Amino acid sequence: MRTVAAYAPNAWLHEFENALAELPEGYAEGRFLEQAWGVTVKRSADEKRVWLYGEELGGTDIISFNLYVLSGTKIALKPCEMSSSMVVDFVLGFRLAAMPRTR
Repeated sequence: MRTVAAYAPNAWLHEFENALAELPEGYAEGRFLEQAWGVTVKRSADEKRVWLYGEELGGTDIISFNLYVLSGTKIALKPCEMSSSMVVDFVLGFRLAAMPRTR
């Protein structure tokens, strides 16, 4: 998986939070680095925790993390056995699949 650490400290934070907020609750499919992915996002009722788990469809890569809102604007990003930069790259680069039209 690609890792890009070209961000200045905390310069990515606002963009990351916005991209994460755009992901729908529940399961969705999309693309990351030209590969198909399925992701599940769960948010706590008090909006203090976001959990994301994703799998490369037809592949072996996964992405998994918890994001905790600690106090005010402080957050704690807790990747599951991967680097924080991998998580940031995934959230910033993931694109939802176009929704099929309904009649």
